[in-house]
Amino acid sequence: MGFRLVLVLLAATLVGCGGGDQQPEDVIRGWADTLRAGDVDAAADRFAVPSRVANGGPPERLTTRAAVRSFNAALPCGARLEGTQEDDDGFVIATFRLTARRGGTDCGEGRGAIARVAIRVRDGKITDWLRADDRPAAGPTVDT
Repeated sequence: MGFRLVLVLLAATLVGCGGGDQQPEDVIRGWADTLRAGDVDAAADRFAVPSRVANGGPPERLTTRAAVRSFNAALPCGARLEGTQEDDDGFVIATFRLTARRGGTDCGEGRGAIARVAIRVRDGKITDWLRADDRPAAGPTVDT
């Protein structure tokens, strides 16, 4: 009986620690919430190593935990997840409302703006974080 209890507790611990069963939206929301609260280490823990990021420039490969932490620490704003949409390439397009970030640099005029990021999650970790166009693609136009 004791052995079974240990197995049950171990399984519960693994699920609670952000294992691979988390939905991408949950991982993304958790990342945004921890970063907005100023917990850069917890936000960085949501990323895989290696991972790929781009925030307005060419994609960069982060190959160490320190590089992932530096990327997260350098984001000046916090963000509140407003919605997600899956695309055909395995990415989730996350729409955020930018906020102040505890411990962050001045978010300035960015506060309140919309930011979109193409994020890929595998095994409960962010593997790709690529800034997308902040305006959703236009729908079909109608000539009148």
